[in-house]
Amino acid sequence: MNNTNLIPLAMSTDNFTLMKYGLGGIIRSSITPLLHQLNSSSVSSDSSNCTKNDGFKYPLYSTVFSLVFIVGLITNMAAMYIFTCTLKLRNETTTYMINLVVSDLLFVFTLPLRVFYFLNQDWPFGGILCKLSVSLFYTNMYGSILFLTCISVDRFLAIVHPLRSRALRTKRNAKMVCVAVWVLVLAGSLPTGFKLETTSPHHNHSTARFCFENFSSKQWKSHLSKVVIFIETVGFLIPLLLNVVCSVMVLQTLRRPQTISRGGKLNKTKILRMIVVHLFIFCFCFIPYNVNLVFYALVRTGTLKGCASETVVRTIYPIALCIAVSNCCFDPIIYYFTSETIQNSIKRKSTISQAYDIKFSEALQSETSANFHCSLRTLKDKVFSNTESSV
Repeated sequence: MNNTNLIPLAMSTDNFTLMKYGLGGIIRSSITPLLHQLNSSSVSSDSSNCTKNDGFKYPLYSTVFSLVFIVGLITNMAAMYIFTCTLKLRNETTTYMINLVVSDLLFVFTLPLRVFYFLNQDWPFGGILCKLSVSLFYTNMYGSILFLTCISVDRFLAIVHPLRSRALRTKRNAKMVCVAVWVLVLAGSLPTGFKLETTSPHHNHSTARFCFENFSSKQWKSHLSKVVIFIETVGFLIPLLLNVVCSVMVLQTLRRPQTISRGGKLNKTKILRMIVVHLFIFCFCFIPYNVNLVFYALVRTGTLKGCASETVVRTIYPIALCIAVSNCCFDPIIYYFTSETIQNSIKRKSTISQAYDIKFSEALQSETSANFHCSLRTLKDKVFSNTESSV
């Protein structure tokens, strides 16, 4: 009895739904919950359910940063000694290189703290040192890019426009440019570094404090994505374009037969070698990190979705970061090739100065000897004349 009552009721309900919504409404009402379920599962697979297989970065960072600290400290301290104590004659190029050495050393001094953290996965040094270490990383990264660009532009002006750029290429103007670079990179790196939080633990049941890996998705969406756009444009793309254009124009100028250079073909070969080394180090150190940083920002803001994309970006990021940090070791190579030309010019000037000093001393000695002989002759004449008169 009850069953016979339920069947007509169900049939009447379906008929009512069919009459009210039509066949499409029934299909839509049945499929919509399934679509919501699939959508929610796909979103979760894009973000929270993706397994982060980047644990290899801790031994990688600790090993590479230790090597960079040892090599970078020795080579940059040696470069600083040469620039400040040995190199007596300085120009605008050495001004840029001295500032580049300072930028490298400031970052190198923070590397032992990073090595300790990546070995122990705990940061006991307090929030200020963490924020300062992060800030100095970005200061070194984009300070190095801008100072290398200054060296490239200065070389372009010296070779392509040697006469017209004489008033621009002064030590005073170089110092003003260096001050502007420091203000720009510090204004961009300090606020970014000091937004990093260090008080939250890795997990809810862990007391370990962490650093260098704590920017939240909210910070990426609200603040850091805009910072990435700015630093990629001002701190990387424009300097990269300037380096390439200046180097190409210098090479075109050196290929002209009417280009006059002291030392002839050998000097042109040295300049060519210097440009190739400069461009190679710039592209090798900075292109992988800055390209990957764009994709990393897209992943963290949720613009680039998918576990496969996130896995690739998170795997490449530590490797690109280690390559970028190694610029502290490669910069002294640029000093060597650039300073070789500077040292030759200094040696040339010192040789001329020494030759002038030798000629001057020889002339002075001959003049003194002539005066001495003249005085002896005069004294002899006076003595003999007096003797003859007395006799």
